[in-house]
Amino acid sequence: MTALRPEGRYQPEADPYGGAQHYGGPEQGGGRYGGSPHGGPQYGDQPYGDDPYRQESPVRTVPEDAWGVYEQAEEPLAGGPEYPWLPDQTLQLRLPVGVGGPAAEPVPATGGRAERRRAAQGRTAIRSGNGRRRAGGRAAGRPRPKESVLVVAARGVGELCITLGVVMLLFVAYQLWWTNVQADAAADGARNKLEQQFDAAPPPAQPGQPAPDPNKPEVFEPGKGFAIIYLPKLGLKFPIAEGTSKPAVLDKGLVGHYPGTGMPGDKAGNFALAAHRNTHGEPFRYINQLGKGDKIVVETAAGYFTYEVTGGIPETSPSNVSVIKPVPNGAGYAGPGRYITLTTCTPEFTSKFRLIVFGKMIEERPRSQGKPAAISGG
Repeated sequence: MTALRPEGRYQPEADPYGGAQHYGGPEQGGGRYGGSPHGGPQYGDQPYGDDPYRQESPVRTVPEDAWGVYEQAEEPLAGGPEYPWLPDQTLQLRLPVGVGGPAAEPVPATGGRAERRRAAQGRTAIRSGNGRRRAGGRAAGRPRPKESVLVVAARGVGELCITLGVVMLLFVAYQLWWTNVQADAAADGARNKLEQQFDAAPPPAQPGQPAPDPNKPEVFEPGKGFAIIYLPKLGLKFPIAEGTSKPAVLDKGLVGHYPGTGMPGDKAGNFALAAHRNTHGEPFRYINQLGKGDKIVVETAAGYFTYEVTGGIPETSPSNVSVIKPVPNGAGYAGPGRYITLTTCTPEFTSKFRLIVFGKMIEERPRSQGKPAAISGG
């Protein structure tokens, strides 16, 4: 058991309970641990002096460090108890030099979390592992240095740039990903609706109304779907709606028909179409891969119309409307015919120029004869 003493020195007369150690009086032998009633040698008579296996060790004194924190007791001399730390050995913590009197008990903080944190930082902390005391960090109550206007302005500009960067990343993700998700869903719904209409039997004519003239093309309302375009080489198909309005047609992932241009069922004319190349479904993103001889199929309620690609224009001005004339300029056609023209923006992710693909009809097949070989694989 360790008894605390004012000084950290070995005190052989110390008793664990505050007095000197005596386990017997002089009448019992006079030794430290008392004499033997039988007259034999006791521990108090010859503590260690005649032990033939004991090796004398010199006294080692550990100097106090500058802090006076831990003071180790000297090793016992010959004649001391066998286990000096059990009867008495003192390890006393001392205050640093220059600090007098016992340390006052810290007053518990009564304020909020910030006040308790400041109070904890002001206390003296003990460094872990080396037994030294450490001053309590930042002095309590020391005012924080005032930041200059330049530092505050730089921090504000940095935060603004980070915010703008996050907003731009979100906008790019919206344009390149989310618009495609929305447009694909809208285009799939429109295509499925058209396929169901095409597969259903035509409604009978109402009494008193003339039957529809198959030679007269039907006029569709803007935004209404009326056909499906197939690009077999690319493995794509998209619904075609009347008009080229961005909100009503193109931004919904549909292919738009230029109003006033020909229809597939016309005896002569140019069936001109437009669609996005990037974002909003990207129907015409890869039409630059179409070459001469590739097929384009348009399905309507009347049947299937197959066109063959004859050429195109890699870049032209957006104002070049001559490419959608009944006989398109730049296609190399000598006279009227049944043509198709695909238009989209180029280069990708810009609208600086227009990419044009021309085609000429090579087959017209009624629905009763089934799908053409270009899309049926026959």
